[in-house]
This record gives sequence, C-alpha cells and structure tokens, in this order.
Amino acid sequence: MAGPLIAAAASVLLVLFTRWAFGSGYGRAPAAAPADDGLLTPVATLSRRQSALALRAVLSDAGIRSTIRYPVANRADVLVFREDADRARALAVTFTGQE
Repeated sequence: MAGPLIAAAASVLLVLFTRWAFGSGYGRAPAAAPADDGLLTPVATLSRRQSALALRAVLSDAGIRSTIRYPVANRADVLVFREDADRARALAVTFTGQE
C-alpha cells in the first residue's frame, strides 16, 4: 500500500518541479533584448514601417546595404554595416520620409 502512495507523491513532485523549471515564466520580467547588434549599427529609428522601407530604398540607391529591425510595435530601426554608418547617417538626416 505504501509503494503506490510513494510513487504518486514522487510523480506529483516531479510534475511540479518540471513545471517550475521549464514553465513559461508567467509573472516574471521579460528578458532584455540583446544590446549587441554584431556587425550592424543603427542609423535611424522611425515610427512607421513605410518610412523605414523608404529610407532603406534611399540607402540602397546609394549602394549601402541595410536591414530593418522591429523591436517593438510602432518602431523600426534601420541598421547598416559600420563602415557605411557615416554615409548612411548623412543620408538619413536629409531623409524626410515623404515621397
């Protein structure tokens, strides 16, 4: 009679431990976004996706490779390689976002 009770108690404890260890983290603070962008550096932060795409097209016309990151809603970061950052920032400053 004691064997099945011990097995059931061990199973319940195992389930509770795995739920705690591998749970979704409800109630925990979200993990911070990585600060390291690797080989890329941000040159502009825009509030509209269309504006970020238009700036990316302007950079592409100037021969600058770029990408867009969407870290949160209503925010788009345009990133370029470090060696192109100065030229990209100069273009981004003159960019109005309106066609």
